[in-house]
Amino acid sequence: MWSCNRRIAAIVLVLVPALLALATSSGCGFQLRGTRHLAFSTIALKIPPNTPFGTELARSIRVGTNTRVVPAGPKAEAVFDLLGDTKDKEVLTMDAQGNAIQYTLSDTLRFRLVDPKGHELIEPTTIRVQRVMSSSDTQTISKETEDALLYRDMQSDLVQQVLDRIAAVKPNANPH
Repeated sequence: MWSCNRRIAAIVLVLVPALLALATSSGCGFQLRGTRHLAFSTIALKIPPNTPFGTELARSIRVGTNTRVVPAGPKAEAVFDLLGDTKDKEVLTMDAQGNAIQYTLSDTLRFRLVDPKGHELIEPTTIRVQRVMSSSDTQTISKETEDALLYRDMQSDLVQQVLDRIAAVKPNANPH
């Protein structure tokens, strides 16, 4: 009998705090990132083929939304139009010998979202992300690897920001 009561007490001690945490966090707006609900069921991506950004955006839409990626044409309820993607590396700090010791890496994306008739659902928008990177001449190979990792991280950040903006589009946002 005591064994059964101890099990029940142990279960209660575990479940009650978990339920309290769930109940209090659900009221504050906290939500795990799950499926995003977009205002349209299909989207076409006007992005040069086989680009890392295009591949990641298409994958994120397929996996994380209720929307299907389709070729441009009559089946697309929305068209993502990539207007530009510029990567840049600027020297931020130099040492006494004039060697660059700190860089700013940036990735600037410009896009718009239109409906099948060409009406803008999202007007041309620019998103810029940047990271600061320190370096030394003795670490040239690892510096190139770090550059690539930072650009990949920035690309993932851009994809999430683009998806946030697309998710904010309301149905019939532009009824022209």
